[in-house]
Amino acid sequence: MLDDRKLAVLRAIVEDYVSTNEPVGSKALVDRHNLGVSSATIRNDMAVLEEQGYIAQPHTSAGRIPTDKGYRLFVDRLSTIKPLSVAERRAIETFLSGAYDLDDVVGRTVRLLAQLTRQVAVVQYPSLTRSSVRHVELVPVAEGRLLLVLITNTGRVEQRVIETGKISEESVGHLRALLNTCLDGLGFGDVPSAVADLPDKVGPDERPVAAAVLSVLLETLVENHEEKIVFAGAANLAAVDFSQSLREVLVALEEQVVLMRLLGETGDSSTLTVRIGTENPDEGLRSTSVVAADYGVGDLTLARLGVLGPTRMDYPGTMGAVRAVARYVGQILAGS
Repeated sequence: MLDDRKLAVLRAIVEDYVSTNEPVGSKALVDRHNLGVSSATIRNDMAVLEEQGYIAQPHTSAGRIPTDKGYRLFVDRLSTIKPLSVAERRAIETFLSGAYDLDDVVGRTVRLLAQLTRQVAVVQYPSLTRSSVRHVELVPVAEGRLLLVLITNTGRVEQRVIETGKISEESVGHLRALLNTCLDGLGFGDVPSAVADLPDKVGPDERPVAAAVLSVLLETLVENHEEKIVFAGAANLAAVDFSQSLREVLVALEEQVVLMRLLGETGDSSTLTVRIGTENPDEGLRSTSVVAADYGVGDLTLARLGVLGPTRMDYPGTMGAVRAVARYVGQILAGS
């Protein structure tokens, strides 16, 4: 366990290194921070911090830089997360509230996060497995073809074209009404059992069409178990921190499975998670840190969003931005 003074020295080293990208020496700490002790005392504290693995000396005669272990202790001991300014909060709310559908919400969110943090932003679409049915629409698009439109409570829209053969508008309307009666407000996991006897509720002439519609509907639910993730701000990786591992980071970002692991599992919507360096599961991302949070509607957690950047990251500011954006996304979806 480190005493308060050594923790203050570590905090000062992290803050200086994040802001300057230069190794930090004892004289700089004395000049920049009101630590209340001599340069010799700070050198002794730095020696202890280095011995215990919280800081390292990248070159002989150079100052010290934080290690992954040092960043972890710094994050764990943060007393406050940097709040956004009134102007930043107003800008976020205005920008996100202008979205007209779920794709636009996700697109605006990922761009906004990248701009706020100057990192790579990653946003997971609301999970279908945690969604419920708001409306089902059947639209004749050609002779013998219907467009199935499935709208969720989070504004997600799934569309499929169904080959049905000849069917009257009256039959389409009847089947549409039955589907909405059965499915309105129902969770996706409960849909298969709810529609199992639907063909028995229509006339013999409508049963082949009903069976075709149900088959496509159920296939749609199965196909979307692997959730969609988008990212933005890859240009922000053009920083000195990634000079030796940029290719590995870019390769990792191209893989949806990697991005899913990167964000981690959904849990408590109030939880903010930070993975630092070697804590990341993918070897190509061992030089990065990830700050992520859940977002949702009310008590229902739908998905996660976050940012990826170098371990030399403004953790208080990044954590504040991620938490604020996640909260606003939930509010926008709740009002959609």
